[in-house]
Amino acid sequence: MRLPQSIVRSLCVFFKHFLVICVIIGVTLLFALGSPNAFATTQLTHSPSILRFGNVDVGQTETLLVTLTNTGLTSVTLSGVSMSEAAFAAPNLSFPLVLSAGESVEVNISFTPATTGWIPGMIEFDSNASNATLNLQVSGTGVDKESVTASPSSLSFGQVKVGGNGSLPLVLTNARTLPVTISAIQITGSGFSITGSTFPLTLSVGQSVALTATYTPQSAGLTGGSALIVGPGLSVPLTGTGTTSGVGQLSLTPASLTYGTVTVGSTDTLPITLSAVGGSITVSSATSSSSEFALSGTSLPLTIASGNSLLVNVVFTPLSSGTVSGSLSFSSTASNSPIASLQGVGTVKTYSVNLTWNSTPDVAGYNVYRSTSSTGSFSKINSTLDANTAYSDSSVIANNTYYYAATSVNAAGQESALSTPPVEVEIP
Repeated sequence: MRLPQSIVRSLCVFFKHFLVICVIIGVTLLFALGSPNAFATTQLTHSPSILRFGNVDVGQTETLLVTLTNTGLTSVTLSGVSMSEAAFAAPNLSFPLVLSAGESVEVNISFTPATTGWIPGMIEFDSNASNATLNLQVSGTGVDKESVTASPSSLSFGQVKVGGNGSLPLVLTNARTLPVTISAIQITGSGFSITGSTFPLTLSVGQSVALTATYTPQSAGLTGGSALIVGPGLSVPLTGTGTTSGVGQLSLTPASLTYGTVTVGSTDTLPITLSAVGGSITVSSATSSSSEFALSGTSLPLTIASGNSLLVNVVFTPLSSGTVSGSLSFSSTASNSPIASLQGVGTVKTYSVNLTWNSTPDVAGYNVYRSTSSTGSFSKINSTLDANTAYSDSSVIANNTYYYAATSVNAAGQESALSTPPVEVEIP
């Protein structure tokens, strides 16, 4: 008799398949239960994703902004921040810091290299968010001297109306003794752009390129960013505030003027550019902290339209020798009050009067006399008897008139009368 083996085999196959299915389901459930955060969202975020400071002179500080945003539906409390490298810091950040749902905060991150070389780091923000630890990758390079300098070294657009734009000049200069190639400019931060040249661009020794930086805010609030000059590795911080009103800011370029050496009584003139950023500005007056510096050739008050610039001249007229420092400030309708620092060196031009006369017989030497009046008293100016028939007077002062006369002295010490008429000399 034949056994019903096919039925038993069929049942066995079905049973085996059932076991396999159960095992697979069990593994899946165990995996989900063992990873409770597998499907959790990141509640606290930062922008940009990476902060690159570029090249910074050793001992100097550069600051960039990072935006922390609570993307969740509940508030987040930040409890602390730590740095993996001492060169990086978050100054003026106090805890606890509470961010309500959807709220953002701009945080200053500074980089102060103590040594040369590339310095990578990590900044850790601690909070009670779903991602309790938020890491921000940072990097910068300490250098002895930047190969390319930026003027100004950072750009602050101030308040700019949403939907409008504000522009500022940016000048890059090759500070090396060799040509430097700028391959590109990388912008971080929403609303910032730089125009004015095409890249790659090679700057010869001392050569500069003038660019225009523009900020076009997309929303109200403070925005931070940077312009990384690829090649020399220079980073230029950018900041601006989007606003619903058109309050302008006044920008001064350059922010400092250095005149060098100028002769007392003479003048030297340097230009400074006034720019209206984010709204029109009326400049009502200019105030100098020193009478030796003054605004020249510009009548105030005047109005600068939003996005426009005005070139004005600042004159240095030293009144005495030595280094002179000062500042120039402007009263205006701008929301800020920038101040230009001024410095120059006054020097006194030296003059000398060279005198010659004819010799007389039996003379042991001569004396030279000087007066500031043709009819006034004369004073002897040589300390010892002059055996020559020439004398140089280097103690004269500019813008004065002097009168000279000479006497002869014989071997017995007898001195003649003053020579006549006296010689008149005007010092310019």
